[in-house]
Amino acid sequence: MTRQIDYYFSLQSPWAYIGHKPFREIVSAYDLKINYKPVQLVDLFAESGGLPLAKRHPARQRYRMVELQRWRDRRGLNFHLQPANWPFNARLADGVVIAALEVGLDPEPYLQRAYPAVWEHQLKLADSATLVKLADDAGLPGEQLVARAATEAVSAAYEQNRQDALDADVFGSPGYVLDGEVFWGQDRIELLEDALKSGRKPYNSQG
Repeated sequence: MTRQIDYYFSLQSPWAYIGHKPFREIVSAYDLKINYKPVQLVDLFAESGGLPLAKRHPARQRYRMVELQRWRDRRGLNFHLQPANWPFNARLADGVVIAALEVGLDPEPYLQRAYPAVWEHQLKLADSATLVKLADDAGLPGEQLVARAATEAVSAAYEQNRQDALDADVFGSPGYVLDGEVFWGQDRIELLEDALKSGRKPYNSQG
């Protein structure tokens, strides 16, 4: 039976972008099925006790910039630390993923274009025309998906993902949940692979 992994993320998250390629490599190597679950980060942070970037202590903000540079080098990427059109409201961009899933389409080709669109090419992902083109370039019906992404039904699914994240003890992006065990952050991908490689039982807070 194919194992499944819940993938909580937002296109607004640099860490989800940084980790996406190695995550996909693990998915392929271990034949995992991904349950894509985009989430609204601001609300998730608020409910789980986190702070949005602008409200964090300056020392934490400075350290984040150093970490972005370290992981940019480590993952062999080339991206802007502060893209021109970031931060942005990711509701519509994330919603395209949900819209694709609802009509039985694979959102992965879209994600592989949307992540670098933000961080490398500095495109405006709050703009519907930009999203239509990204989806079209991914071989998906862009206008149909962007229109669907704006509906109340997709908003409800987005909210459900947030609730699912809280129920699963996920409090940030990216969050990978394998058999109920949470791996938070792209810097835990190697630990996720260790768990898959060993076949061990999931760890939990009870030890």
